[in-house]
Amino acid sequence: MTLLVTWNVNEPETETFRSQEKEAIAQQLSKLGVSFDQWATKELPEDADQEAVLAAYEAEVEELKKEHNFVTVDVAKLKNTGQPNFAETAAGAREKFLDEHTHSDDEVRFFVDGRGTFYLHLEDTVHAIVCEGGDLVSVPKGATHWFDMGTENPDFTAIRFFHDGEGWVGDFTEEKLEGEPISTKFATHDALVASMS
Repeated sequence: MTLLVTWNVNEPETETFRSQEKEAIAQQLSKLGVSFDQWATKELPEDADQEAVLAAYEAEVEELKKEHNFVTVDVAKLKNTGQPNFAETAAGAREKFLDEHTHSDDEVRFFVDGRGTFYLHLEDTVHAIVCEGGDLVSVPKGATHWFDMGTENPDFTAIRFFHDGEGWVGDFTEEKLEGEPISTKFATHDALVASMS
């Protein structure tokens, strides 16, 4: 299930909101300018490549592209299918996205399968959205955030939507909390998943 958890930025040990209810999550995120929806998932083979994923969701992708004028769509996938050096690849990808950043474009993701967590740092609050297969989330441009895919067994496939041809471009911040990167102060993706009922 999807999970939304909120903390005051200066009190990362004390949750101020927690829900796994779709309507409550959508309502809270809407107040932040974050769009949240869910699509029906489709059965795909473990080794489905970008072409197969986009073909399976062609109708939904085309509708969203037309509705929001997206010009580029691709697939981000991190899944251990026995490839050599997976642990190193996953660790490098995780480290990059853990650094707090913003974008000049909305960050729109549809999770085909697996899980990942977006952390939004908005004013004095941090909101963590644990997304799973079927979740469609849009982080508005300029929103400070980071992403954690976990260390235990990173596993997700997501369709990414962009308004320009550049794709993913992050503007990294230098935000620190007690001298450490802010992302190190809050519950990790793995910890949040473990806490779900």
